[in-house]
Amino acid sequence: MILAFIANSLVVILAVVIHYEFLFRLTQLLKVAKIRHRLRIALGVCGALTAHAVEVWIFSFAYYLMHHLDGWGHLEGNFDGSLLDCVYYSFTSFTTLGFGDIVPFGHVRFLTGIESLTGLVLITWTASFLFVEMQRYWDSK
Repeated sequence: MILAFIANSLVVILAVVIHYEFLFRLTQLLKVAKIRHRLRIALGVCGALTAHAVEVWIFSFAYYLMHHLDGWGHLEGNFDGSLLDCVYYSFTSFTTLGFGDIVPFGHVRFLTGIESLTGLVLITWTASFLFVEMQRYWDSK
């Protein structure tokens, strides 16, 4: 149980650090970019979506490893154990969509719950970031 807590915490910390770095670099880029205001916003949105996709893949690798290693639990249902199935499962967990066609068992359940919470926080952080950028660069003419 302690090892699962530590592993899950490391995955979450990695996702948060990646998100912070993406948003920090986007802020720096948007400040110096010599492009129109609308394109700055589009660049911000694309950068944020890329950050979320990278974070989902981080969780996907954790699911893949946990599923294939003994003692971590497993995923069942419409699931064949492939990395792409783990990516699909991670996207539905990260966005809190949760179709329910794949079900976690064992310690992997805890990663599913914390991924949903992490996804909610990071998506909200992105919305706040984009709102501030839109306020800063929005063309009011």
